[in-house]
Amino acid sequence: MNPVAMAVIILSLTGAFLWSASQRWGLLKVGGPTHESRFDRIGERMGRVWTFALFQKKMRYYLGAGLAHQLIFLGFVVLLLRTLILWGRGFDPNFNLWVLGPTGPAGQVYAFLKDIVSTLVLVGALVFVYYRTLNKQQRMTLSGEALLILGIISTMMIADQLYDGAAIALNHKLGAECGTRSADWCGSAATLVKPLGPATGSVAFHPYPEPVGSLWAVALSGASVPTLVVLAHAGFWVHSSLVLIFLNILPYSKHFHVLTAVPNVAFSDLTAPGRLRPLAKNTDELMAKVEKAMEREDMLAAPIGYARIEHFTWKDVLDFYTCTECGRCSDNCPAATTGKILSPKFLTLDLRDHLYARQEEFLELGEVPRVDLTAKPAEATPEGETKPEAEGTEAAEAPADAAQPAAAEGEKKPDYKPVDLVPNVVHEDVLWACTTCRACEEQCPVMITYVDKIVQMRRNLVMIRGESFPQELNKPFQGMETNGNPWNLSRVDRATWSEGLDVPKMAENPKAEVLYWVGCAASYDDRAKKIARATAALLKQAGVDFAILGEEESCTGDSARRAGNELLFMMLAEANVATINGYREQGGIKKIITTCPHCFNALGNEYPDFGGKWEVVHHADFLLELVAQGKLKPTRGVKGRVVYHDSCYLGRYNEIYESPREILRRIPGVELVEPEHWTRNKGLCCGAGGAQMWMEEQNKDRVNVKRTLQLLDTGAKTIATACPFCMTMLTDGIKSQEKEGEIQNLDIVELLATACGADEKKVAAEAKAGAEASAEA
Repeated sequence: MNPVAMAVIILSLTGAFLWSASQRWGLLKVGGPTHESRFDRIGERMGRVWTFALFQKKMRYYLGAGLAHQLIFLGFVVLLLRTLILWGRGFDPNFNLWVLGPTGPAGQVYAFLKDIVSTLVLVGALVFVYYRTLNKQQRMTLSGEALLILGIISTMMIADQLYDGAAIALNHKLGAECGTRSADWCGSAATLVKPLGPATGSVAFHPYPEPVGSLWAVALSGASVPTLVVLAHAGFWVHSSLVLIFLNILPYSKHFHVLTAVPNVAFSDLTAPGRLRPLAKNTDELMAKVEKAMEREDMLAAPIGYARIEHFTWKDVLDFYTCTECGRCSDNCPAATTGKILSPKFLTLDLRDHLYARQEEFLELGEVPRVDLTAKPAEATPEGETKPEAEGTEAAEAPADAAQPAAAEGEKKPDYKPVDLVPNVVHEDVLWACTTCRACEEQCPVMITYVDKIVQMRRNLVMIRGESFPQELNKPFQGMETNGNPWNLSRVDRATWSEGLDVPKMAENPKAEVLYWVGCAASYDDRAKKIARATAALLKQAGVDFAILGEEESCTGDSARRAGNELLFMMLAEANVATINGYREQGGIKKIITTCPHCFNALGNEYPDFGGKWEVVHHADFLLELVAQGKLKPTRGVKGRVVYHDSCYLGRYNEIYESPREILRRIPGVELVEPEHWTRNKGLCCGAGGAQMWMEEQNKDRVNVKRTLQLLDTGAKTIATACPFCMTMLTDGIKSQEKEGEIQNLDIVELLATACGADEKKVAAEAKAGAEASAEA
């Protein structure tokens, strides 16, 4: 067509893109290293790429938008070959990528596929135009930029179809009319039709191999040769250049995800979603780090949690790049949907925009200054000089300005001005509104994480700043530290819930195969104690060899960790690990069962980092197995309509959705119903997670009330739960609606115990009789 013009377009626009990409690459390096390799387990990572990036599983959570997006994505994949063909034709008019000629079977199949897919792309684009102009989706960022991109995509499709149609029409007209036209038009027309081969018959619609192209040809059949030449060239050059223009827009728009989504999914975290990374290997190491940070003139320069943008990892920065601004995260966030200041989407965008605004500063720095709290102080030599530290480290005692990168002689020193994220970029209430429910992460189609970033920022507020957290947390922090429970109740009362049930303790039966980890709520909360008693009754009925720790059990520290008090969490974790491993060394504890999903998650997913590697099972799974084995027989009817509320730490954190429901199905008379939409992985949080159990909500629109109303809308007379925190929050929600006399709130264990006839009074009577018989003997 025009080799010079094509070369100029390709080289100039590709060069411009590579410059922009280099700027974003440099900014990516502002992030530090990840906590573990993101280049391992390649098979699993490629599986995720297929499921979430290519097949786009999560996109269809919003069906209309999801299907439209998949059509556009499919178009980009299929039409990539077409773009390469057009670029090649700029240099050689006969170019058909060697195997996609119009007369060959491969070429005809591809031509048909291309026509269908380009039309589907237009349909997908129209769907998004509809969502952005007529049926506006408030979750989306409704900007002119998005409409511009949709316009570019649509124009590329139409231009390609126009090129095909005009070229087909020209091919039929060339032999008959070229003799009456000027040589220039004839030459241009002949060049345009070279890839097509000889025309046969008249211009007509052909469903195969080019249905859309032939349709355009029919529409253009009345046009003159010069007009067709102009239209074909317009279609050719518009498509060929718009692809690269679009590529250059990507790094500066939300559509950067077109390039970053696949690597973001590929490098996503493969560890359990319920695991937060520890800040140190043990309590002593963490205390030493905190002390070193506190000794610095600039305390916030130390990476204890996230205080500044340079504390984030490179994968966090890739998350920022990849945000599509679709708003699905905020649309499902319990805080955002009840009017709190937190919006996961805007938190991500605020951090991204802050990073972008400092691009010039960071790129000029070259190497971002970092503080290594593991570095040892410099040692003095016998001559009184100071030995240099190990390469790549920086003395924690160095003054703040020592972190400034050195400038070469004669060069101006780069100006580095640290910016504290709170309150300059993120309001602290944004961080404290989060329930850590992971609804945002469950919904995000490109695998962005939010909870880990929020908790990291909380860690800095709690452990370094000290005063920048809700003061209501002081009491549970003190209680966990002093008495091993957030209510600060006496440790000696931890097992009083079991009075009369003859529940053995590990100290009495150190070889017990099953440890029943009761948890703080079921040990101290009067309502939750009934769950523990029902569980014990069922375990006894099934003949399970179990025991409890009693006074030896301490809070797992879940609330402390989610609230940012990593030091307190680690202290509790290390003590609990030592206790459990001590009994394992004596031959006991083959399995741990829990009542609380928060305990279940901490013990199973987080304690392995501190030496606690055990089989941990939630009571829903454990009891269902006993039912399946026939050791528990739910024969007594419990008639009524029951709705089950999914605990976030059981469902989204650990993928346990079915076993609680299956237990309910096994109970005669239960009619199990589900809330509309808000169920399973889409279930709304009760509002207690992330240490919210111990804090007051930021406004009057309470999360637990919203969730309660969703459950009540099912018409159920019983709300079933599998988490003591959820039970507390939903009970309060029922009270807010003044329905205590109409609606029951029961744990699935209580319903199963009733169905199995495992009455705690009966168990207590049997225990008493056994004790009396032993005394007589």
